[in-house]
Amino acid sequence: MAGDKVLVTGASGFVGSAVVKALVGAGYSVRAFLRPTSPRINLANLDVEIAEGDMCDAGSVAEAVSGTKFLFHLAADYRLWTRRPEELVQTNREGTRNVMKAALSAGLERVIYTSSVATIALPVCGKPADETMRHTESSAIGAYKRSKVAAERVVEEMIANEGLPAVIVHPSTPIGPRDVKPTPTGRIIVETASGHVPGYVDSGLNLVHVDDVAEGHIAALRRGKTGEHYILGGQNVPLATMLSEIACLSDRMPPRVRLPRPLLYPFALVSEAAAHITGREPFLTLDGLRMSKHRMFFSSAKAEQDLGYRARPYGEALAEAVSWFREHGYVR
Repeated sequence: MAGDKVLVTGASGFVGSAVVKALVGAGYSVRAFLRPTSPRINLANLDVEIAEGDMCDAGSVAEAVSGTKFLFHLAADYRLWTRRPEELVQTNREGTRNVMKAALSAGLERVIYTSSVATIALPVCGKPADETMRHTESSAIGAYKRSKVAAERVVEEMIANEGLPAVIVHPSTPIGPRDVKPTPTGRIIVETASGHVPGYVDSGLNLVHVDDVAEGHIAALRRGKTGEHYILGGQNVPLATMLSEIACLSDRMPPRVRLPRPLLYPFALVSEAAAHITGREPFLTLDGLRMSKHRMFFSSAKAEQDLGYRARPYGEALAEAVSWFREHGYVR
């Protein structure tokens, strides 16, 4: 109901801030949980209460949860490469455990846990995946995917064994304005719009406007069933098509060379070696190349049917993303 107190973890992030914006627009009273060092540009003009802390600090989590009715847990370490991959897994798994324990102790009425399509296994036949197809930690590629599988299992176990009133949502590949960091997909948009992407590999993504993902979170709060999983996606788009549309929006020549994937592995090795020295996340990674072997296509049919979820055409999201990156100096 309008005015109900909601806690949003990861509230300064790309998707988290979009969820905060949508909740405020829907009349909820929002407490935004974020680290003291987190950028707050996307929360600057929103009427929200700020609670500082870290999901790995159980005390600050318990304090933030106190007095709220609902919880959206979006906080996560979202990196496709890190010098210490097991730390990333530990952070996302145990941080999620802390947040869910605090929700149980506080007696919250509903929890929306933001997982990812990273936990969804892709079928060999190439058809879009749905919520019934699940990764294990051993089948997931890379530390980030393994961390999300591990965190999701924590939530599922607490639903089954401790009565946690949680619904699990799986955003696909959100794009759009306000991607401050930017996300890995945002970096692809920036580099392509800047004319720095000469070719492409045969792959594909499910693209969705970040604000549609946010509305899907609210739909899950209102209509989702405890223990159920819902993919919040948009349209399935070949990578070549995505890059061509970004180039056209940026008055650039679209990448026309299809690159053999094996040719790129040495470049990924060099890029990761340099990252170990500089500490900067590489644009090309071994895990990214391994993931690109598959077209990462998904179906949101369950969310559409059960939650009334809808997504606008992905082209609108791409156009808004390119425009926002240009206006804020990411693309010159």
